[in-house]
Amino acid sequence: MHPDRPPTAFEEKVYDAARLIPRGKVTTYALLAKAVGCGSSQAIGQALKRNIFAPEVPCHRIIKSDLSIGGFGGDHGGPEIQRKLALLKKEGVIFKDGVLTEPERVYRF
Repeated sequence: MHPDRPPTAFEEKVYDAARLIPRGKVTTYALLAKAVGCGSSQAIGQALKRNIFAPEVPCHRIIKSDLSIGGFGGDHGGPEIQRKLALLKKEGVIFKDGVLTEPERVYRF
């Protein structure tokens, strides 16, 4: 995260779209990319990694297209991923063996 600089216009666009994801739902990096007119899921991940507005901008609700957990806070394992899983579990979104158990919880813009 980079609190020493304001978000770019692209990051703001990503954050505004992420704010639309309701509690108890998730979306994918690819669906979020499509929603903001971006062709790169990786660019979405980089913008979310710099999110200084969590939990107002719920970056924990974005997962990979294969419905696995993805990254969080710039990490792809360890305590940050456990934190992401715990936040989602509080919202009723459950993962088993690292994969979303209820695909109907995927939010489509």
